Amino acid sequence: MNKSLADIKVVYFIGIGGIGMSAIARFFKSRGMEVSGYDKTVTALTRELENEGIDIHYEENIDLIPKKVDLVVYTPAIPAEHIELNYYRTIGYTVVKRSDVLEMITKSSFNICIAGTHGKTTITTMIAHLLRDSGFGCNAFLGGIAVNYGTNFWRSEKNVSVVEADEYDRSFLKLNPDVAIITAMDADHLDIYGTAEAMEQAFIDFSRKVKPGGLLISQFGLKRGRELKVEKHITYSLQNESADVYAANIRMVSGSYEFDVQVKDKLIENVKLNMGGMHNVENAVAAIAVAGSLEIDDEKIKQAVENFRGVMRRFEYIVKNNRLVFIDDYAHHPQELKALINGAKTLFRQKKCTVIFQPHLYTRTRDLAIGFAEALSLADEIILLPIYPARELPIAEVSSEMIADKMENRNVCVMTKEDLMSWLEKKYAGQVNREFGEILITAGAGDIDMLVEPIKDILRNL
Repeated sequence: MNKSLADIKVVYFIGIGGIGMSAIARFFKSRGMEVSGYDKTVTALTRELENEGIDIHYEENIDLIPKKVDLVVYTPAIPAEHIELNYYRTIGYTVVKRSDVLEMITKSSFNICIAGTHGKTTITTMIAHLLRDSGFGCNAFLGGIAVNYGTNFWRSEKNVSVVEADEYDRSFLKLNPDVAIITAMDADHLDIYGTAEAMEQAFIDFSRKVKPGGLLISQFGLKRGRELKVEKHITYSLQNESADVYAANIRMVSGSYEFDVQVKDKLIENVKLNMGGMHNVENAVAAIAVAGSLEIDDEKIKQAVENFRGVMRRFEYIVKNNRLVFIDDYAHHPQELKALINGAKTLFRQKKCTVIFQPHLYTRTRDLAIGFAEALSLADEIILLPIYPARELPIAEVSSEMIADKMENRNVCVMTKEDLMSWLEKKYAGQVNREFGEILITAGAGDIDMLVEPIKDILRNL
């Protein structure tokens, strides 16, 4: 893209309600630019954007779009035949992907870029929070809503950008990190990459984008970790002492974790994380490794971690009492589901665990059905909703029943949303174990989050 930020006064977003798109829309709005956009549906996030002064419409209609625009930004999730997108392209406007804009924004800043098939949103938000809470300062472009601040973007005078580096559509290869984190390289987005090997190669290519003298931090034991060739490279782990940074002496205290972090030859003692899931302890270790590399004071790091309230839809407690623990999570990959269910069952050992899961994408369901079946079988009871298609058309014989049929745990049922709500009200609410209590988990990357408040209302009086 030939334009610079100084050239841009009016920006239009196609798919403005996406979590990554909305962060960039907020960036431009914060700089006093005129911002508007289109999205398919009204959501809590689009309402927030409208309240912040951004005009949004919800039908494909070229009569509703601005004609004097310096930049049009679209998400790859938008169909190629989208009327507004094709209008701007045909007329000759500057039309770019979100990743192109991130490349432009970060061209002249010190960049901390977090990539990986799991954990990147939480780690990105943790790092941005650590830098903000400690007074170090940063600009933040997050793939989730930070509970501490109620937003996925903030601006700082410090010329440091913390960016979630998205592997979808190879977007992250447009970034130039000073510090890069790779959390995992498990197979995903095979509709884009074709093979697991091709996807792994993209992460290796991402590691080579680290600027000269920059730092790569990767999870210890990655399948092709030895191919990550960077001059300064450290590894992190939950507890493996062969890693450069790891947690030790982990204790569970009232749904929180207390632990020590070994950072090379230094020990940071008694770190407290008020967030569920052992995988989030590992995420915190990665964030602490970044803060340590920036020479942030240990006590400020500890205080920031303790102050961290999490990310919406990442092991988020919706209800938490002796009778019922209701958790909502974005998990949409087998490894994420496994970590989520194991984390919940470890924290609340005697409670029965029921998982309501909405598969996301036909291709992902087809490619990872066996993994989904294995992960979901860890729960005591499983409800599967129909597949959320997002950008895809249906694929013959690919459905939620495909997962159910492969499950070892036969206590599984496929329900519509309407049947689910009826079941929760008429059956589940009346069968909650009075002695030990229950864990209820909603999980998925589609629109299952729209059910969270209605479910909470049904369960409010338990």
